[in-house]
Amino acid sequence: MTLSLDSIAIPDIHPQAPLSGRKARLSDIEAIHELIGYWAARGQMLVRSRALLAETICDFHLIFAAEHEGHPGGLAGVCGLHLLAPDLAEVRGLAIHPHMQGRGLGKQLVAACEREAREIDLPALFAWTYQQVFFEKCGYVRIDKTNLHPKVWSECQRCAFFENCNEIAMLRVLR
Repeated sequence: MTLSLDSIAIPDIHPQAPLSGRKARLSDIEAIHELIGYWAARGQMLVRSRALLAETICDFHLIFAAEHEGHPGGLAGVCGLHLLAPDLAEVRGLAIHPHMQGRGLGKQLVAACEREAREIDLPALFAWTYQQVFFEKCGYVRIDKTNLHPKVWSECQRCAFFENCNEIAMLRVLR
């Protein structure tokens, strides 16, 4: 069985399936694209092209569900840490399979990105989001968009919604 909206479909996952995490590989691009596309089609996040995913594949952390009770395993969640400047990185592309929500996977993936950021001594992270409450629970605070690093805006100019952006800017100071 698959969950779908128009042409966007993702494989079904059993919500109690055992989980494992790892960094993304090039062979994961299609699964990442499908999961992000599923939520983008619902207006919950921005779509990411396969080409952009290939360029930034090393940014992503993944959580997989194992095969369980006749359900195939598959991608349960994804989140990326994208370095923008020596003092700032973006937590991006956070998407959790709809059957896997409520298990803390989003927080685990954001925490994995934060650990990686601390390992390279980044002082701060930010996220563009429609899910302000979630990021507040992860320790982020809402900031005015005009206070973001200029490098953020250079990336934003490539976005189809640049002129009409309604995402919320969130910041987490790490040190």
